[in-house]
Amino acid sequence: MTDQVLLGSHTLGVVDDGVALVNVAVPGERRGKPYPPAADTEELRQRLDSVIFAAYGYPVRLEEARDLARAADQIRQIFGAVAAGDTDDAAARINAMITEYHARPELIRRDDQPWRLHFHSPDASRVSGIAAAVAVGLAFVLSSAHADRIGVCSAANCDRVYLDTSRNGTRRFCSTACQNRSKTAAFRARQATEG
Repeated sequence: MTDQVLLGSHTLGVVDDGVALVNVAVPGERRGKPYPPAADTEELRQRLDSVIFAAYGYPVRLEEARDLARAADQIRQIFGAVAAGDTDDAAARINAMITEYHARPELIRRDDQPWRLHFHSPDASRVSGIAAAVAVGLAFVLSSAHADRIGVCSAANCDRVYLDTSRNGTRRFCSTACQNRSKTAAFRARQATEG
């Protein structure tokens, strides 16, 4: 089986969901500015809802917010390990998530839709279902020739994560804004040394 098959649209989609979770739930830095923790559970729920509703079509319940944020932090640690070149640590963290969230492949069909491979049982909680799917998706990426496509933004004062799905695999930034900010800073630094 080739990496192209393993890294199909469903796998990449669940990893992208994990990226979105991390980038809205985990405090740190974003695009040169501090990205503070949510002020309270309702603000956290709203942040998470902005990505979960778009990805899965249902709102985040208040009682799910903290557990989703915890899963987002676990996912962030995996991205950090890969960025630091410690794939052994990343693999151990992925395996821990697979165990904790009871990930298991299962073919599921809804209504008249075709059978689809899911990474959790149909009766899993929504948090477990999302976390299990992201963990298995990350396992597919990490075990492929594309493990280096899991990244943390290279821009100064930004620690947001990304999955590089570009053809040439040279992405280094979480967004065009960070890429432009870095290019501008490098240009100004060159001007200062030349001038």
